[in-house]
Amino acid sequence: MAKNILVCDDAAFMRMMIKDILTKNGYNVAGEAENGAKAVEKYKEVNPDLVLMDITMPEMDGIEALKAIKAVDGNAKVIMCSAMGQQAMVIESIQAGAKDFIVKPFQAERVIEAVKKVVG
Repeated sequence: MAKNILVCDDAAFMRMMIKDILTKNGYNVAGEAENGAKAVEKYKEVNPDLVLMDITMPEMDGIEALKAIKAVDGNAKVIMCSAMGQQAMVIESIQAGAKDFIVKPFQAERVIEAVKKVVG
């Protein structure tokens, strides 16, 4: 059965790109969110196998959303994405419970490799 993935990014073209990569590799995009607050709402709604979460978003950033999702579901699997290769944010994400980290601009192979590592 295809794994359900929630894609969270404030840039519509990034969500489209990620969706494209995932669907071409047999994954199902269960939902999308354009900010952290919506990501938390959507997570409760669709209960995905995995969340691909951008860090820098309006309203609620990815790290806050990650913490909120983990509070709702301690077993939530989240991979963070960010254009900023900032060490502090990577460390904070991992400490907050992220399973992996992808730096933008990313290659399709790197996205799939991270997804496979986390949910198979």
